[in-house]
Amino acid sequence: MKITTWNVNGIRAALGKGLKEWTLAEAPDVLCLQETKATHLQLTDEQKDFPGYTALWHSAERPGYSGVATFAKVEPIDVTTGLGETRFDVEGRSLRTRHSDFLLYNVYFPNGQRGAERLEYKLDFYASLLETCDRLLATGENIIITGDFNTAHMPVDLRNPKENVNTSGFMPEERAWVDKYLQHGFVDVFRHLYPEKIQYTWWTYRMGARQRNVGWRIDYFLVSEKFVPRISDVIIHDSVLGSDHCPVTLVIN
Repeated sequence: MKITTWNVNGIRAALGKGLKEWTLAEAPDVLCLQETKATHLQLTDEQKDFPGYTALWHSAERPGYSGVATFAKVEPIDVTTGLGETRFDVEGRSLRTRHSDFLLYNVYFPNGQRGAERLEYKLDFYASLLETCDRLLATGENIIITGDFNTAHMPVDLRNPKENVNTSGFMPEERAWVDKYLQHGFVDVFRHLYPEKIQYTWWTYRMGARQRNVGWRIDYFLVSEKFVPRISDVIIHDSVLGSDHCPVTLVIN
């Protein structure tokens, strides 16, 4: 089974850059998109038709902003939209789907770069999701969290760590929340499989960053510990264009 995550930085723009063609060729069982910046009502029938997939949407109330969508070959057993907190859910940041033997969170974590208030909002979002996951893990659920975490966890996860210690996305208080998820029973399976591998998932559009590979790894699969033996690979498709992020695929036995 393959699950792919991709922040598309606007689904309508990404569709014009080969999103559907790449998806149908790669054929993941589940595709998790973030930053869709559209509702399904804003797409034409042709745009939103991914043959063989059931589409689920959680869009922001604010037009052209945020949003996530999950496309699944096998329709999920059930779906939960949002975290149950209005201040987060109006921004369309989370979809939880139940599959045969795991729960999958498709999440677009907030960006904290617009000042102290948004940084606090981001950290509160981390806390709210983890609180829910703690309860689910306590009942024996297998959980996969994927999406754009908007945080590089360790120095190996970005090209210029020393220059970015005061930049949101690599600040100590943000990285501490990734630590907390790992302390609460989750595993960053890419880093688990590839402890020293340098590979990025996001590059700013400025200064030719992608061509020079000045990037950050901020798109993750966090998997509950007892599910880790089922993971055979995590593939970062860093040659795939179409967004400032690239797709990442989790391979499950």
